[in-house]
Amino acid sequence: MTAEELVVLLSPDGEAIGTAPKATVHHAETPLHLAFSAYLFNDRGELLLTQRALDKATFPGVWTNSVCGHPAPGERLPDAVRRRAADELGLDVRDLRLVLPRFAYRAEMDGIVEWEQCPVLVGRVDGDPAPNGDEVAATAWAGWAEFAGDVLAGRRPISSWSREQVEQLSGLGPEPDAWPTAEPADLPPALPRD
Repeated sequence: MTAEELVVLLSPDGEAIGTAPKATVHHAETPLHLAFSAYLFNDRGELLLTQRALDKATFPGVWTNSVCGHPAPGERLPDAVRRRAADELGLDVRDLRLVLPRFAYRAEMDGIVEWEQCPVLVGRVDGDPAPNGDEVAATAWAGWAEFAGDVLAGRRPISSWSREQVEQLSGLGPEPDAWPTAEPADLPPALPRD
């Protein structure tokens, strides 16, 4: 039997103000909480996209970035990304870098709200994913330039948070390898520092 998964609840300035079970936190009145998004690339420079499982409570069936999740209380951000990538995709992540430390969003689908301070990271993976069907319905690889262009032009359906992230990531430059690494000091204060 596994321990109950907890998410970190946040004040508007990103301070931890408590925890709540992940299974109970997402609803019409979802409290602000801590999360992350990661964009994982292979050595050909292709981005891994994932379709959320069709029976997920939040945003079922929606295509999105490589992996999203919630750091556990006291968990370092890189450790959380690696944990979720292994659990959801069977992949080991390397060369992980922080690129959007202050990203935050609020989204709603079918009366369920996501409201998160959600730092964004990029990393590398080797091989193809072995998706966990409880989390991921399908995967695909896409070249960044074409993917970003299609998202920004409204030609590619994608999660609302990923669309907002692509807008900000595109502002960092056309080549993901050249995006500047952000300062950990700019992360929400609730996250532990090295």
